[in-house]
Amino acid sequence: MWILYQIAIAALLLLTAPILWLRRRRHYFASLPKRLAYQLPPARGNHIWIHAVSVGEVGVARTLIEALPADVPLVLTTVTPTGQEQARRQLGKRAQIAFLPFDLSPAINRFLACFSPRTLILVEGDLWPLLMRTLKSMSVPIVVVNGRISDRSYRRMRRLRWVLGPLLDPVDLFCVQSTEDKDKLINLGVDSTRIVHTGNLKFDSGQPTLRPEVLDLVRSLADKRPILIAGSTMEGEDDPVLDAFIELGGGDRGLLVLAPRHLERCDDVTQLINSKSLRTIRRSRIEAQTKARIDVLLLDSLGELAPLYELARAVFIGGTLAPKGGHNPLEAARHGVPIAIGPSMENFREIATQFDRNLAWHRVSGSRELATVWDLWLRDPAEAERTGLKGAKVVSMNQGALEATLEALQPYLPSREDFNASEADRSSQADFVS
Repeated sequence: MWILYQIAIAALLLLTAPILWLRRRRHYFASLPKRLAYQLPPARGNHIWIHAVSVGEVGVARTLIEALPADVPLVLTTVTPTGQEQARRQLGKRAQIAFLPFDLSPAINRFLACFSPRTLILVEGDLWPLLMRTLKSMSVPIVVVNGRISDRSYRRMRRLRWVLGPLLDPVDLFCVQSTEDKDKLINLGVDSTRIVHTGNLKFDSGQPTLRPEVLDLVRSLADKRPILIAGSTMEGEDDPVLDAFIELGGGDRGLLVLAPRHLERCDDVTQLINSKSLRTIRRSRIEAQTKARIDVLLLDSLGELAPLYELARAVFIGGTLAPKGGHNPLEAARHGVPIAIGPSMENFREIATQFDRNLAWHRVSGSRELATVWDLWLRDPAEAERTGLKGAKVVSMNQGALEATLEALQPYLPSREDFNASEADRSSQADFVS
């Protein structure tokens, strides 16, 4: 069965290779040998392995990693190139950074021989059956932290419940965001003793920082105008956001910072902005001496959106007008910035429920409503502040997941003595070989 599974995985990789090449080109070719577990960084083994799929999960991993003892060896893997870049920039001095190997025995074995992981911690999920089977045969514990199951995934998993054993059974512990996630896992056949409700680590995430000169650069572009931010927009959302900005009064009312979720869309978004006769510049092309009056700053850089929320007078969170399930609003809410959001927040249901209950943001259904609420907040700063402070209060009320997660992880983290013993064993082996 496992041979057939790997043949299917290999065939799928071959079939999708032309599509990946056309869509991602340099990203695909750069990551391919690394996902086959070639070009691995030098490692001495016995690491805690933390896996985070992409940018959002890397942020959660950072919260966890910064709370672990500084002398515990770590390896952090990602799947996406953007996640890899963020991991290297934020955590490259603390952990070895690598790509998750494909679920093929040769790649898995090369990776495990390099890092000899003592525990695998999966941020929010991303379960691969052959990898987990291999780890369980080595008695390596597997823990999911900040786990959640979206409604869409849950419907699909219920239909396939009879084949979920290789995915769910090897996991020693699920630390989940909500009681609803716990109930979903129980309905999928996971014993309740292997599930603990720890809360959402995103509420405990630290505040990212940005170089002061970058903040000054954006302030200079704004030229004392209020700054509006549309963060993590998805395909189909840039058009209504730009229409809302134009209806608001365009560059005469403020500077719009538009941050597409996927940077490969930036060329298309630039063309869209130009078609609406708005003056724009990309973040990567700003120079200190840029003096031209700009209507839209296109944020085509990684890791700068969250700290830029500090400058915003009002925010729109993407992935919510398009039916994409939403994106994390907490990065903006921490700054007390008033948030506008569309109807689609299925992937953040518990967060959305709390924001709705506390009237801590404003729901909009399209460009006209977005323009109206942005106009309200620009005209009435006191009302904007009230809404923003409600969002900040929701964040502060829900903190504590980090402490609960660390407590749940304690039995699965090797003690310092274990690491010291492993170091001594390797030193003895090196002396013997010498």
